[in-house]
Amino acid sequence: MSNTAVRLLAVAPLIPLILWLMFSAPPWAFVLLVVFTATVASGELMAMIFPSRRAIRLYGVAVTVGLALGLRFLTAPLFLPSALVGLVLGSVVVSLATPEPIEGAATRAGWLVAGPIYVGGLLASLMLIHRLPHGGAWVMLTMLLAWLSDTGAYFAGKAFGRHKLYPLISPKKTVEGAVGGLLAAVGSAVGMHYTLLPELPVLHAVGLGVLAGALGQLGDLFASLLKRSTGVKDSGKILPGHGGILDRIDALLITGALTWLYTAWLLPHS
Repeated sequence: MSNTAVRLLAVAPLIPLILWLMFSAPPWAFVLLVVFTATVASGELMAMIFPSRRAIRLYGVAVTVGLALGLRFLTAPLFLPSALVGLVLGSVVVSLATPEPIEGAATRAGWLVAGPIYVGGLLASLMLIHRLPHGGAWVMLTMLLAWLSDTGAYFAGKAFGRHKLYPLISPKKTVEGAVGGLLAAVGSAVGMHYTLLPELPVLHAVGLGVLAGALGQLGDLFASLLKRSTGVKDSGKILPGHGGILDRIDALLITGALTWLYTAWLLPHS
């Protein structure tokens, strides 16, 4: 069976469940989906950074999930700076309690702060988007911006790829594939304007598609950089043909944050 067929069969049964959680389920059910995603993805990230430190990995996962839930439910203006201070202090304590091997202590300390923000902080944007009017449609837009861009880049690269995009990090990605991914992202955003999100102006849809498509691909490259730096091919094995959860949401983390920023700052003035 081809890799493409394996990838499709792995995710096809999940699509109806995800759509139900986005559009019809009680809000808490969608929160549980994001919490599950944050738990698995942060576990994969922490396993890459701390392969032999189970206790530290558990700490990193707990802090990641706590940050995501705090950003969703706590609206106090002091929560975010307090959370950042807590992340730094926690990193200081854990790093001093487990300093060896000391050559990698700085990297590990940095990821105890950056990891929860990267996974938990960015995933929280999906829960914030879901709270909006037509929140399910906004979440769908976010997912389409990430995953159709990835799909468009894959097929455009297979068909037309000639020029390497960033061979040091991802040898198979091409400039032609990246352009195909951008077109797919723009097409998905414009398509949402004409279907489920008429409140998204078409020019905004084009701009959001270009920006999210481009930065989402950078998010994918960043995840590849992390894996190469830690000697890991895939972040996990939970999804046949896809790898781990972090492999699937590397672009979604970026498109989710961008969509939330758009809805918070630009959409009210459109």
